[in-house]
Amino acid sequence: FDVVRWEERRLVLEGNDEGGVQNSTLVLAEERTRRRDPLDDFRHYKGGWNISDRHYLFSVGFTAVPFFVIATIWFLGFGLCFCIICVRHCCCHRLKQSYGNSKSKCALSLLGLFIIAAIVGSIVLFTGQEKFHGSTCSMLKYVVKQADATVEQLRSVSDYLAAAKRVGVDQISLPPTVQSDIDKVETMINSAATKIERKTDQNSDKIQHVLNSVRFAVIIIAAMMLLLALLGFCKKVKNESIYILLTTRLRLLFFKIFSAMGDTCVAMEEWIQNPTAHTSMDEILPCVDQATAQETLLQSKDVTFQLVLVVNRFIGNISNHNFPAGSGPFYYNQSGPLVPLLCNPFNHDKTDRRCADGEVNFDSASQEWMKYVCEVSANNLCTSVGRLTPVYYAQMTAIVNVSYGLYHYGPFLVDLQDCSFVRETFRQVEEHHCPALRLYSKWIYVGLALVSASVMLSLVFWAIYARERRKRPATKDLIDLRQAMRVK
Repeated sequence: FDVVRWEERRLVLEGNDEGGVQNSTLVLAEERTRRRDPLDDFRHYKGGWNISDRHYLFSVGFTAVPFFVIATIWFLGFGLCFCIICVRHCCCHRLKQSYGNSKSKCALSLLGLFIIAAIVGSIVLFTGQEKFHGSTCSMLKYVVKQADATVEQLRSVSDYLAAAKRVGVDQISLPPTVQSDIDKVETMINSAATKIERKTDQNSDKIQHVLNSVRFAVIIIAAMMLLLALLGFCKKVKNESIYILLTTRLRLLFFKIFSAMGDTCVAMEEWIQNPTAHTSMDEILPCVDQATAQETLLQSKDVTFQLVLVVNRFIGNISNHNFPAGSGPFYYNQSGPLVPLLCNPFNHDKTDRRCADGEVNFDSASQEWMKYVCEVSANNLCTSVGRLTPVYYAQMTAIVNVSYGLYHYGPFLVDLQDCSFVRETFRQVEEHHCPALRLYSKWIYVGLALVSASVMLSLVFWAIYARERRKRPATKDLIDLRQAMRVK
């Protein structure tokens, strides 16, 4: 595992000078997010995608202003027309106009057409929002799952480092300085794991709350609109313009979500092409801090290196040494073929090392050393040929297990340094979830537009049809009167 490879990869994104380090920040989805910012005197927003920035959120909301204007005009216009009709009805005496059968049929036909359109729009709306909700929940679950997997692996590394302080063979264990370094790294690892877990859970909960609220609003408003269309805006139904206003406002809200979702997918795509630990993408799934990742990798290598030295020191100085009988605590009647040394995967400078002839690696050490275990007496002395007592063998295999665990997590720690786990997560989201989110967002938007427009036009033609129906009795009386006069 090349420790400096991460620095080389990120050279284009981070610049160093003699006075210090200055980390450049990648602006994500810069062109797409260049919108008017109402909080900055309607100047163009230039901060890129950032869901924690008020200016970004308000600039996204400003793109939906046309829908807000339409909704307001409709509401005020409907109220004005209603007032004019009331004044005319109360203050003016209108001449009765003749009943037009063709007008009534035309209004009724168009009314039925728009009711059917409202039903179709509701179906599109319900289907789209269910699929959008399911796809978004699936995406969130995937991101949380990846974050949890990363946190679990970080905590596993921390557990292995903690175990390394406890293992040893006979009286030989890790030096105090190494154990002190392990304590520092454990603190850094736990802090990084907690940060990833907290950030991911918080943002997942926030997004889920918004999605559930929008889902509920879509269902309620669309159901009300469809019910109003089917009831025909009869006299028992009041304030129908408010429902149309709410539907148009809901379109405004969803347009914001649709824009933010599109920005997020574009930001993910750009981040994948230019990975960096210093972007607003940390709000979704943060990278592990550079210092933490680097120090954890170095410490895991050093601990692995030191643990192998502990085992080999015991093998070379005690188990493979022929002590005279009764010569001290290191004598336990060891005899027979020499125990092979454990292969150290690293050199002193922590670069990769190949195993020498006769050494055993982590995979085969336990099985190979089993051949050198002797039977022991009550005094823990070998009573058969062998150079390892069962106790020493157990201690050595425990060290091998810890060393293998730390070595096994080496590639994972390397990936932490260049944010490979985050890049892979966002790549999967961009490739497999974003297309579906874009598609189902359009379904919901089209469904909302169709429902609100259909109900709005249904209101107009219900009014026309009702007016023509009210004229019918007066027209019938006038015709009967004329016929009676002709008879006379």
